[in-house]
Amino acid sequence: MQEKSTLADRLSRFIPVFDWGRTYNRDALGNDMVAAVIVTIMLIPQSLAYALLAGLPAETGIYASIAPIVLYAVFGTSRALAVGPVAVVSLMTAAAIGNLAEPGSPELLVAAITLALISGLFLILLGVFRLGFLANFLSHPVIAGFITASGILIALSQLRHVLGISGGGANLPEQIGSLIENIGQINPATLVIGVGATAFLFWVRKGLMPLLLATGMNRKLAGVLAKAGPVAAVVVTTFAAWALDLNASHGVRVVGEVPQGLPPLTMPSFSADLWGTLIGSAVLISIIGFVESVSVAQTLAARKRQRIVPNQELIGLGAANVGAAFTGGYPVTGGFARSVVNFDAGAETPAAGAYTALGLLLAAMLLTPLIYHLPQATLAATIIVAVLSLVDLSILKKTWTYSRADFAAVSATIFLTLGFGVEIGVTAGVVLSILIHLYKSSRPHMAVVGRVPGTEHFRNVDRHAVETDSAILTLRVDESLYFANARYLEDKVYDMVAQRPGLEHFILMCPAVNEIDMSALESLEAINERLKALNVKFHLSEIKGPVMDRLKTCDFLTHLTGRVFLSQHQAICELAWDR
Repeated sequence: MQEKSTLADRLSRFIPVFDWGRTYNRDALGNDMVAAVIVTIMLIPQSLAYALLAGLPAETGIYASIAPIVLYAVFGTSRALAVGPVAVVSLMTAAAIGNLAEPGSPELLVAAITLALISGLFLILLGVFRLGFLANFLSHPVIAGFITASGILIALSQLRHVLGISGGGANLPEQIGSLIENIGQINPATLVIGVGATAFLFWVRKGLMPLLLATGMNRKLAGVLAKAGPVAAVVVTTFAAWALDLNASHGVRVVGEVPQGLPPLTMPSFSADLWGTLIGSAVLISIIGFVESVSVAQTLAARKRQRIVPNQELIGLGAANVGAAFTGGYPVTGGFARSVVNFDAGAETPAAGAYTALGLLLAAMLLTPLIYHLPQATLAATIIVAVLSLVDLSILKKTWTYSRADFAAVSATIFLTLGFGVEIGVTAGVVLSILIHLYKSSRPHMAVVGRVPGTEHFRNVDRHAVETDSAILTLRVDESLYFANARYLEDKVYDMVAQRPGLEHFILMCPAVNEIDMSALESLEAINERLKALNVKFHLSEIKGPVMDRLKTCDFLTHLTGRVFLSQHQAICELAWDR
């Protein structure tokens, strides 16, 4: 019995379904089924809309929401995350494959599923080698700026469907130019449907729930009906387009024929040229998708004191994307809106996602003939309402007030994304964030400190009234020491010592130093030799254990002219006493 339990525990580390599956019960089943019904109702129009946003046939969105959800339920660690097509990844997919083939062509679909495969394999590789930390190079301001700019681009790209005109473009100037160029082609019937659906969906988001509650309706039922708002828009506009034959009589563009049946088995391309073209986009899509997904998963898990394993999330999302590649889908990730709906609807386990996949499978088999007359303007309205909630220009004011460096990163990300497209924007944001971090850490905050009278505490002489000794200088370094700031430390020490002719002891106080690399060690050795020549003893205080362990592996401490003190108070007391 013990052996079986141990085996299950081992398997659950890599296949989390063996963890939550062992305690699955009837109550969890009921809650998961209710959540699945609500999310399925929400996902049907949303999946169709996001597929069109990616430049793919509408049914691709349904296919991308079936096998990926099941695979994530098996390999993922979040109990509420809902995986599938999302707006930002759909936009990035369109940017990656848009120029590779004609819209609607088989070659374009092959490019999309190949992109999903590359993305999935990359995510799995990161998970296997526990490289999830690489996503940390995307700072929150960069992510916020990228999502805001992407939201603006997505909403603007859908205006042509609302207006019933031709157009396109990968960035803001191209999209605005295209809209202006084709503004004379506005289709009045399409405009009525698009504007009406957009207004209705905005009202549903804010006004329907309070209205239903005011009638005395149960909050849970009111929530379900409020989330079903997009479905109501789809049903009404589809019926109107069919009854009035708006496609033939008024030129209203509709979804058209959608294949009915199970998701197809598809084979990605293994062409070296295609992989070379897509791999850069796949990496960006993978990282952006992972950051968005794990952020949502951790937020929802924290509400129920559950645990998310980021590296296992990489494997779960990777498996989902590989599944999409072989079932006619395109890159997917965990979506914010659908995950929150899943959570609020009472989902207890990832099985809710599997039941959602079953609902979408039934929709693909039974309901697709009913959406032939669905106006594309309605799907565009669904996208616009969804993505505008992601736009947060207040991040510019927040970062300007708090950190000018972060403001530079977020504003550059927004403007480059709007001006040159999503890939250039997010790449520039990442590079700029890293450069800013390197610049800031290359000039770490350092402070000359003295003792607060009557205490054992030491504070910055420029901020507090402290006691100092003219023969003893203490410099506190508030950063780890490494190659980028080692020379800066040397210059700072030499300048300070040169200004104090009566100096006998120099103490480097290191409470914030978590690491000293080889370059920094050589700088410390140089400082030791320079101070020795000036008859100034070099001491260290408050060195952390792991740093001390590293220093003991070399001969630096042997040649140190001074001593290593456990605390700064001890250093001052003993050095002053010695004198």
